[in-house]
Amino acid sequence: MALTNVAIRNAKSGAKAIKLADGGGMFLLVTPAGGKLWRLKYRIDGSEKLLSMGAYPEISLSEARKRREEARGIIALGKDPSREKQRSKARARIQATDTFAAISNEYCAKRKRDGEKGWSPSTAIRSQYLLSLLTSSIGRLPIADIEPADVLAAVRKIEAKGNLESARRTLQLAGMVFRYAVATARLRSDPTRDLKGALTAPTVKHYGAITDASKVGALLRAIDGYDGSGITRLALQLAPHVFVRPGELRHAEWEEIDLDAGVWNIPAGKMKMGKAHHVPLSKQAIAILKLLQEATGPSGFAFPSIRARTRPMSENTLNAALRRLGYTSEEMTAHGFRAMASTLLNESGRFNPDAIERALAHGDSDKVRAAYHRGAHWKERVQMAQWWSEYLDQLRKGADGVAFPAREAG
Repeated sequence: MALTNVAIRNAKSGAKAIKLADGGGMFLLVTPAGGKLWRLKYRIDGSEKLLSMGAYPEISLSEARKRREEARGIIALGKDPSREKQRSKARARIQATDTFAAISNEYCAKRKRDGEKGWSPSTAIRSQYLLSLLTSSIGRLPIADIEPADVLAAVRKIEAKGNLESARRTLQLAGMVFRYAVATARLRSDPTRDLKGALTAPTVKHYGAITDASKVGALLRAIDGYDGSGITRLALQLAPHVFVRPGELRHAEWEEIDLDAGVWNIPAGKMKMGKAHHVPLSKQAIAILKLLQEATGPSGFAFPSIRARTRPMSENTLNAALRRLGYTSEEMTAHGFRAMASTLLNESGRFNPDAIERALAHGDSDKVRAAYHRGAHWKERVQMAQWWSEYLDQLRKGADGVAFPAREAG
C-alpha cells in the first residue's frame, strides 16, 4: 500500500529500524533515533543497490516520488543512479572551484609560457590588470553560471568611467578566458559571443608625432637643451636614432647592448610581437650610449628609475619631459619617434619598405617571409641606421628644411 502524509507523520521509531514501503522499490526508513530517510532499492547489472534520496520532512512525499521516477528513468537507460549522483556531486565541487577568476589566472599563466605566441611581460601585466577589473562582479562566480548579461554589466562599469578602450579590451580578454574554458571542457559556450557591438566604440587616437622635416631640427635642439635629469635627456637623444617602442627603450639592459659590434639585441620577452629584435647602432647612437654607460653602466638597466636602479625608468618620464619642453601630447610623444622615422625614411625613397618595417619591428604573418626579411635586410638596415643618424644631424644644425642626402653610387 502506498504511503500517506498522515502515516509518515504518525510513524514512530522503535528498537530497530522500520521500513515503510511506498512501491516501486522506494521506502521510508524510520531509524531508532527517530530519523525518517527516503531510500530506493533497485537492481543494476544483476546487483541489488540502495539509493539515498534525502530525509523527511525536508524531502516531502511528493518530492521523494519525483526523485524515484527520475532514478527509474536513469536505470531504464542502463545507468546506475548512485554513480550518476556521485558524478553530479563531483561536477558541482569542480564548478564551485572553477570560478572566472581562477580560470582567468590559469589562462594568463598559459599565455605567458605559450612559446612564440606567448605574451610579452608588458602585455601580460596589462592583460592581468584589465581582467582583475572583473573580479568584484563576476570573478567569484562559477564560470558555468555566468550569463551574457553578467559580463555586459561588468564591462559597462568600466565603460561608465569613460575608459572606452579599456572596456573594449577587457571584454575581448574575457572572451579569450571563456573560450579557453570551452576548450578545456569546463564550459559549453562563450557568453561574450553575442555581445559584439554592445559597447561604445572608442575613438581611435594616434600618437602625437612630428613628421615634418622642417620641425624635427627644432625638436632635436630642444632635447639637447633639456635641463632636467641627464639620464632623461640621453634617453630623449637616443630615441630618434633607434625609434624603438618607449617600453623597449625604458627596459633596455646593458647586457643586451654590444657597443663594439654596434648592435642592441632585444629579447623576445620584451617585444610587443614576442620575437627577438636586433637594432643596428649608428656611430651617433653609440656615442650617446657611451655617455650613458658612464652614468648607469656596466650592468642592469640602461635607463634606471631615479628611485631604484633595480627598476626601469617610469613609463611617463619621456612624455613628461616632452611636455616640459613645450610639446603637447597632440604634437609629440615618446612613441612619435617611430612615426617620425617611418614617415621620413619612406619619403626618402632610398630604402626598401620591408627594411623599414623590419627596423620598426612590425610583425609579418607569413613566417617564411618574416625569416627571409630578417636576414635579407640586415645589411641595408645597418646602412639605413647610419644614414638616418646623419640626416638627423643635418636637421639639428638649424636649417628649416634639409634635402635628403644624395644616394651613394653603387
